[in-house]
Amino acid sequence: MTSTASDSAALAATVPAGDAPAVALTIAGSEATGGAGAQADLKTFQELGVFGIANLTCIVSFDPKDNWNHRFVPVDPEVIAHQLEATTAAYGAASGAPSVLDTVKIGMLGSPATISTVATTLAASAFKNVVLDPVLICKGQEPGHALDTDQALKGQILPLATFVTPNHFEAESLSGLEITDLESLKAAAVRIHELSGAAVLAKGGVRLAGPDAVDVYYDGETLEVLSAPKVGDVAVSGAGCSLAAAVTAELAKGSTPLEAARTAKEFVTAGIRNRVASGAPFDALWQGGPR
Repeated sequence: MTSTASDSAALAATVPAGDAPAVALTIAGSEATGGAGAQADLKTFQELGVFGIANLTCIVSFDPKDNWNHRFVPVDPEVIAHQLEATTAAYGAASGAPSVLDTVKIGMLGSPATISTVATTLAASAFKNVVLDPVLICKGQEPGHALDTDQALKGQILPLATFVTPNHFEAESLSGLEITDLESLKAAAVRIHELSGAAVLAKGGVRLAGPDAVDVYYDGETLEVLSAPKVGDVAVSGAGCSLAAAVTAELAKGSTPLEAARTAKEFVTAGIRNRVASGAPFDALWQGGPR
């Protein structure tokens, strides 16, 4: 039997909101090996008990014939707009869905045109939680285009964010500060909050000297250092995506930003500890690691 929109609406109305999982959206790129991007986000959402939706902005693949450098193909902005339209109609505030979509993670956008398209939807949809993983550089992009993209991201998306998760390089770029130790990482987190108004989880990770991977949380009132023993000394694919996705999932479930940051740190540490190796010259975080 073929269902209709009215049938679906009637069924949704019979499902108690408390029985429906929280819903979260990732607007991000597809990463062909499955270690990062939208694939990592969806796996993270699932592991943390959240119904995940992905709207794709680009296709990123590594080139094994060229030292595993990135190959970057953008999705047409109109196609991105269509994805966002369908998602917000199905789960947005006016949808009648038992779990309203009010939490979104922004990952790889990749072009000024994509950024403009996404910013328009974010402004119109009034999401409660906008988690920005500020991917500033994709190695598959021409340098001038990458700079234009960075400036558009800072100008159009950062002001809409409620939570930002920059890595070491991104925190330096956004804050304008050189980060060499924990104190400068703290200063960068404070500066990024002052610029954006968002809660910030600035990641030191393996980039800072010492036995521990340290990240700094700051929301304008609370500054907290999140620390865990380093698991190796090389960055793992998908760690940044999964951290931001874990924050997103926890916020969608109603956690405070600080609670979300703490849970995300634990989730990613376990995922790095249980990393997945392949024929590529890098390992990938396993979202099932905390099990």
